[in-house]
Amino acid sequence: MSGRQFTAVEVFAGGGGLAVGLREAGFRTVAAVELEPHAAATFKANHPTVQVFRQDVRTVHGSMIMPLAGGRVDALAACPPCQGFSSLTSKWRKDDPRNSLVAEVGRLAAELRPRAIMVENVPGLAQKGRPLFDALLYQLHDLGYVTNWGVLQVADFGVPQRRRRLVLLAGLGFHIGMPSATHSRTGANGLPKWRTVRDAISGLSEPVTFTEAKEQGGAQAVDWHVVRQISPANVERLKRAKPGGSWRDIPEELRVPCHRDGYDGFPNVYGRMAWDEPSVTITAGCTTLSKGRFGHPEQDRTISLREAALLQTFPPDYRFETPHFERACEIVGNALPCVFAEAIARQVYDTLAEQIEPARLAG
Repeated sequence: MSGRQFTAVEVFAGGGGLAVGLREAGFRTVAAVELEPHAAATFKANHPTVQVFRQDVRTVHGSMIMPLAGGRVDALAACPPCQGFSSLTSKWRKDDPRNSLVAEVGRLAAELRPRAIMVENVPGLAQKGRPLFDALLYQLHDLGYVTNWGVLQVADFGVPQRRRRLVLLAGLGFHIGMPSATHSRTGANGLPKWRTVRDAISGLSEPVTFTEAKEQGGAQAVDWHVVRQISPANVERLKRAKPGGSWRDIPEELRVPCHRDGYDGFPNVYGRMAWDEPSVTITAGCTTLSKGRFGHPEQDRTISLREAALLQTFPPDYRFETPHFERACEIVGNALPCVFAEAIARQVYDTLAEQIEPARLAG
């Protein structure tokens, strides 16, 4: 890594998971754009030196950002909203207003002319959202960027979670390669095996319930190690659930009514995580049994919000600045896993150093 600290600007910054990765890779984030107030407050609490624009990205212009970067932006990083392209969305609506936000990356690239661009999204951006993705690629090509994109598995980069993400990297006149995996499922090629749920959360104490947290001053007072109180019926379902399994492991008479009589739908609900495997994809529903395989590996409860954050590789002391549990779940579930963000950012940083430092020395 070069001794220089490159500047970065983030758009659709969320609660700051990407910012953690950028910082660990050596970037200095000078500005971030995030409209949602709880996510913006969380970002600012954990990255106090960054200028946070809590406003619609369409109202933010390069002239507002450039002075913060000293007249030169090294990297533009963006995680546009993905709900319109997600595999969990049955039908893509062309008129979904969130879809058009992808184009804001191209607009800001034209206004800021960053040396490098990194964009992260769900793989569906190159499928359901292909016309918008292609339009962005064409615009970046017209601006002089060399683009490279692929779909990566975050578990291959040390995240204790299965989560496939589309990554687009672009250099202004130069190629940026995809980072090499640091882990493998089987430990092949001398790499460490995938990190697991046990690696991430086995050392934590038992969490408290909502009621207990309220008596102790709220979720923030107990470091968000809080779980929902589940119904007696769901406790019985969890008792029958196998680690790594789903609702299919539960006797039919105990299943929720919509999972009876030959139902064969989405399997990753009403299930437990397995200690020695990565978790399923952490989503905004990460503390709700009906939203995914979010049952604890052995205790008859869901994972806590803090456990979900650790599976997203947030630092153990990361703060979530909101009084609302649901908003905190959204911040965690919508985040780019920090360790994965660091791997992508480090690839961009090292490529920038290779491109810029020799030219500076020659000059």
